[in-house]
Amino acid sequence: MKNNKKQLRRSGAKIMGSLILLLGSLAYIIILAVINGSLGFISAMGVTLFGAIGIAKALGESIALSYGLIVTLAVLCGVIRGLLRFFEQYGNHYIAFRLLAVLRDKIFASLRVLCPAKLECKQKGSIIAIITSDIETLEVFYAHTISPICIAVIVSIVVFLFVGFVSSWYLALVALLGYILIGSIVPMISSSKLKASGVHYRVEFASFNAYFLDSIKGIKDIVLNNAGEVRKEEVNRRSDVLLKETKNMKHDITKTGAATELTVSIIILLTLACGIALVASDMLTIGRMIIGVVAVFGSFGPVIAISALPGNLTQTFASGDRVLDLLSEQPAVTPVENGEKFKYNNLKVENLSFAYDEDIAVLTDIKMHAEQGEIIGIVGESGCGKSTFLKLLLRFWQKDKGSICYNGIDIDRVDPDSLFDNVTMVSQTTYLFDETIEENLRIAKPDATMEELENACRLASVHNFILTLPDGYKSCVGALGDNLSAGEKQRIGLARAFLRGSDLILLDEPTSNVDSINEGIILKALKEQKHKKSIILVSHRESTMSIADRIYRVEKGRMYE
Repeated sequence: MKNNKKQLRRSGAKIMGSLILLLGSLAYIIILAVINGSLGFISAMGVTLFGAIGIAKALGESIALSYGLIVTLAVLCGVIRGLLRFFEQYGNHYIAFRLLAVLRDKIFASLRVLCPAKLECKQKGSIIAIITSDIETLEVFYAHTISPICIAVIVSIVVFLFVGFVSSWYLALVALLGYILIGSIVPMISSSKLKASGVHYRVEFASFNAYFLDSIKGIKDIVLNNAGEVRKEEVNRRSDVLLKETKNMKHDITKTGAATELTVSIIILLTLACGIALVASDMLTIGRMIIGVVAVFGSFGPVIAISALPGNLTQTFASGDRVLDLLSEQPAVTPVENGEKFKYNNLKVENLSFAYDEDIAVLTDIKMHAEQGEIIGIVGESGCGKSTFLKLLLRFWQKDKGSICYNGIDIDRVDPDSLFDNVTMVSQTTYLFDETIEENLRIAKPDATMEELENACRLASVHNFILTLPDGYKSCVGALGDNLSAGEKQRIGLARAFLRGSDLILLDEPTSNVDSINEGIILKALKEQKHKKSIILVSHRESTMSIADRIYRVEKGRMYE
């Protein structure tokens, strides 16, 4: 039970309220949809109601309308119903798709603030699920939830008053009891039961999505390590778990639907019994009883739609909660506004400490400095905090204490654009877009000339390889860069850094995926570049440090020169 509350921190009402607030200036379209829907359903009721009025007239009720006019009005109600239904659905879906576009824009804006720290987490599949399936699920809320609730309330009030004034207030009270039970009590009970199954389904769906995405991205390594069967078994196991949660949710939805239908049947029988009793006791004529009973019988459609909402909203609430969580999530670092700009000359780190978890320190009292024209080496075993240190230099994370100063300006006061203009990092894994090599290089400098591209690639020892490809720089790298080896991708990432031309380059294991010959060429190029810029070179290889002017060793979270 505690876990469920943790997973779904907001109540259904709070989620609905928060999602409605996102409507903003588009609220008027929802209002128009509600008006069209309410008038449309009343028009639909008018078809059978005018039929009941005709029967009442035939039974001797004093009805001022002629039979011809009654038939005409019944037909007219049917036509109006069709037109209003169209405008209602058009308005609902227009607002839904407009809101989906707005939501996606908000989510990407939120991710821009949360990144790159947000993408350091392993659950990238969960983020993809939010952007795709969770957003699509919210379409149900905006297109099929807000309007039906408002329509049910309006129609119920109109029918209650009509039956009370035209037929009998006793029948009206029975109808009111039915509206409350079907439109309020049953959904509340259903919602509490369906909440858990909906959350479990979304959690398992996100987990499966993340695992399956990892499996696809790592398919080469799975095949090379003959781990296909093991991975297949795990995918099947997770699939079975997801299927089980889906069945549980569908089972709960079916029970809710059965409860609603049973309640409607009971209310209809009560209405009919009440009408017969009123006629038997001469408190109501049979003609007016027919009009009242027909009006009540035909009015349950909107409240039945509300009663069915918990089943439809089970996933919507879970998706909405996840989307709202992302939109309200605080970034790992507070964005710097009106920060100071600088032109890199030197870097000085004093007493720097950082921990991902408060109880487990990653870096403690780090001190180092780098001057223009220096190559600084940082060595240490895997997992000792070398990569984390580089990310702190780019403010991926908020340092716990100490200072990171560029030209004497602490990083927490530096303008982010100025920081990324002056500092470039090449990480251990280079991401390549499914475009040409040239287009992938131009990410670093869109207006670069072909000569600049080739010079950068020569420095990274990848130019000759590119020329061996059928289309040279116009060759496509494929999805996730699958047409290239890890070493080739790494060298293209290094070429990007040279092309970028930043005065400080952070290199995280830049030669880990290349052979000794290419490593030598790259290290020679780095040494030749050092008079123009500073280079901080991180590696676990001692041989890579041969070009460093000064070397720092990281051991157990501490750094020694």
